[in-house]
Amino acid sequence: MTKKSRPCDIDHTEGGLAQVHSRFQPRTLADYLAVMSRAVLQAGVSWAQIDRQWAQVCAAFDGFDARVVARYGPRDIKRIGETAGIRNSERKLRATIHNAQTMIDLAERYGSFAQYLRSFSCYDELCADIKARFAYVGDISAYYFLFRVGEKVPPFARWSQTVRGEHPRIAEMVKSKKSAT
Repeated sequence: MTKKSRPCDIDHTEGGLAQVHSRFQPRTLADYLAVMSRAVLQAGVSWAQIDRQWAQVCAAFDGFDARVVARYGPRDIKRIGETAGIRNSERKLRATIHNAQTMIDLAERYGSFAQYLRSFSCYDELCADIKARFAYVGDISAYYFLFRVGEKVPPFARWSQTVRGEHPRIAEMVKSKKSAT
C-alpha cells in the first residue's frame, strides 16, 4: 500500500481523484474514522463538494486521529465550522466526534476495530449494528464505509434494490473497483 492510498493523503488533482473513493486496507483507527466521516459529511450533498474541501476537512480534524477528535468540544466545533472552505452542518461535526468515541470504545472492547467489523455473521447484522451505534450513518453511508474499508458487502445490484432512490456515485465506485481488478 502506498501512502497516497490513505484517506487523508489522497491527491485531489485530476489524476488523484480516481483514488478518492477506492477500496483500501485501513492501517489505523484514523483511516476508519476518515472514511466514515467522509460518508457522513457527503450525505445529502454533492460528493464533488466534499472532494474539493477534503484537504481542509482532514486538517481541521487533525488527520482524523480518533483519540484527538473524541476529545473535541464546543470550541473545536466552532473552529471547524468557521474553517474556510468547509461547508457542513454542526450535526455532522458532532456526529464525527461521537463516531470517534464509538470507534475507540469498540476497538478497546474487541481488540481492534477490524475485529469488531468481522465479529458479525453477515452484512445485514453488521450494517444494523453500525447504524445503531454510529451517528448520521444510514444504509448508504454504511455500504459506502464498509466497501471502502474492504469489508464484504452485497453485490451492488442486489443492495441497490433494498434502498430507495438512485445511487450513481455508489454504482460508479463499485464499477471502478471491478475495472481495476
